[in-house]
Amino acid sequence: MKDEDLNSLKKLISEEKNIVIIPHSNPDGDAIGSALALMYTLDHLGHIVNVISPNVAPNFLKWIPGYDKILFYDTNKDYCDELILSSEIIFTLDFNDLTRVEEMKKSISLSEGKIVLIDHHQNPKDYADLIFSDEKIGSTCELLFEILNSIGLEQIIDSRIATCLYLGMMTDSGSFQYPSVTYRTHEIVSELIKKNIIVSEIYNNVYNNSSISKLKTLGCALESLTILREHKTVFMYLKKDDLQRFNFQKGDSEGIVNYGLNLKNIVFSVIFIEDLNMENTVKISFRSKGSFSCNEFAKQHFNGGGHFNAAGAKENDSLENTILKFKKIILNSNSIEK
Repeated sequence: MKDEDLNSLKKLISEEKNIVIIPHSNPDGDAIGSALALMYTLDHLGHIVNVISPNVAPNFLKWIPGYDKILFYDTNKDYCDELILSSEIIFTLDFNDLTRVEEMKKSISLSEGKIVLIDHHQNPKDYADLIFSDEKIGSTCELLFEILNSIGLEQIIDSRIATCLYLGMMTDSGSFQYPSVTYRTHEIVSELIKKNIIVSEIYNNVYNNSSISKLKTLGCALESLTILREHKTVFMYLKKDDLQRFNFQKGDSEGIVNYGLNLKNIVFSVIFIEDLNMENTVKISFRSKGSFSCNEFAKQHFNGGGHFNAAGAKENDSLENTILKFKKIILNSNSIEK
């Protein structure tokens, strides 16, 4: 982070302003955690703050402090547009391309407010007035902590803010097991624990709070698991009919793709999920371990992206054709060590 950018941010929030904080569409723990942590921080400083999410978060995140204060754009567009257009500062968190907020892109682009980007994904787009981007940091929550610490606001961090930050750091690091986790990550975690957060409660709320539909979805995905052993790859899929049969809820497929990496000698795991609402649309999640880049694979073959070991994409085709395309790429690929 550049000192001049930090000084600009410090000056920007030194006086009371109307501020909007925006996480990405289909927000995960890092997006929601960073948005609410920043909301509580700016509220403490006397700003008028609104968090506007493009849509609702999964059920396993609805316990987080401040969730009830979030506005959802897809159910209250006119009011949210008013807030965005009248805002003096817009913070965009955990994304770096305005396509990640879908319909909200237009209002953000029309707003005369200063835009501040805080994110840890690769290749940020040039839409913000201030950019805090570091792809080497494991989560936006970790980056936000470093920013608050660098501009002298660490003393504001209370148990609510610390809980939000810990949530994002935990979920975006695979419970602190991804390669992006460093000694500094654990130093920050220790500082958050000093704020009297309840680590076991945060973990249980996210990972040990499954619904019947989530467990049935997991079982169905594992039943479809296919191993391409010579290519150290596995893939799974979920059909629309199965999702409807299980009464699928947002978040039910979260983390399933990681199960493939539990298998010995597997370095690449993928899940294909038919979109419930759109025909010929397949959501894809990629996970890897070691030196194989999910981000490069997703970007090169499916116009997706993300992180080195975790990425996503969307394919406008049938589930069958998408899987056939993937298998053809893998079987003709030399990028995964045999």
